[in-house]
Amino acid sequence: MFFVRKGFGFIQPDEGGDEIFVHHTAIQAEGFKTLADEEIVDYEIEEKDGKKTAVNVTGPAGAAVQGVQKGKGKGKGKGKGKGQKDVWTPCTKLGRLVEEGHIKSIEDIYLHSLPVKEYQIIDKLFGEANGKEPLKDDVMKISPVQKQTTAGQRTRFKCFVGVGDGAGHIGLGWKTGKEVATSIRGAIIHAKINLIPVRRGYWGSKLGSPHTVAMKLTGKCASVTMRLIPAPRGSGIVGSPATKKMMAFAGVSDCFSCSQGHTRSKGNTIKACYYALRNSYGFLTPDLWAPTQFMKSPFQAHSDLLSVKPVKVVAEE
Repeated sequence: MFFVRKGFGFIQPDEGGDEIFVHHTAIQAEGFKTLADEEIVDYEIEEKDGKKTAVNVTGPAGAAVQGVQKGKGKGKGKGKGKGQKDVWTPCTKLGRLVEEGHIKSIEDIYLHSLPVKEYQIIDKLFGEANGKEPLKDDVMKISPVQKQTTAGQRTRFKCFVGVGDGAGHIGLGWKTGKEVATSIRGAIIHAKINLIPVRRGYWGSKLGSPHTVAMKLTGKCASVTMRLIPAPRGSGIVGSPATKKMMAFAGVSDCFSCSQGHTRSKGNTIKACYYALRNSYGFLTPDLWAPTQFMKSPFQAHSDLLSVKPVKVVAEE
């Protein structure tokens, strides 16, 4: 791991053992001296006061160290090197298990109630590699919000984004930023992290695929209360356009809705609808009364793998 802003980092020896401290002044390179992700280097060890430090750090066969490639973008933090791609390096145990293919379904995560802290986990499980289509997203609402300061008014933009696969999974996220594009990008990430399963069912006979909510559901946000009621097949979504869009993300084709409160606040309305759908798996119906077959948590089943520290050099910008 190398901290670019601080100018130092650590090198993991190939033979294992403790990491070795390296300062940017010991790196033999031209221009900005850094270490790139998983870069192979040669070095000498200098021991002082019982602490090991890497000196004369070079590339293979004495070549210059490549380091992190800087782009030509204007301004702080903008611009990327040519040909570089964003490589996901998992930071959590769940991310490591998903990246290495030990968890291949989102249902395995829901079964053990594991918290998702990285949105790349959702992208990996719903990607084309798993034979699934990527999640669809749509901007539900964008509104300017203002704050009065001593220098005047500060205007920012609050964005609500919904995501879903149309097959029983839906997520809702929101983000406030100085620019609309930044708000949308942050809201999409927030929505993927908030992805939840939706229990669907039938109205009447259980013929065909599930088409409506399994039971009457209620969700509340601020003054808005949303109630979802199962409907016969062919009824469609009886509700506002925002409710219809949320139901489409969840894969519910028939549903009656009833709302009260200040539903003109679209953000609170879609939040109440999201909370109502989230409660679909919070009710234990008689068909779920079968004895539970307890399984080991993925963290326990793959404890040997997770106990080994990953050998990677991560560059932090």
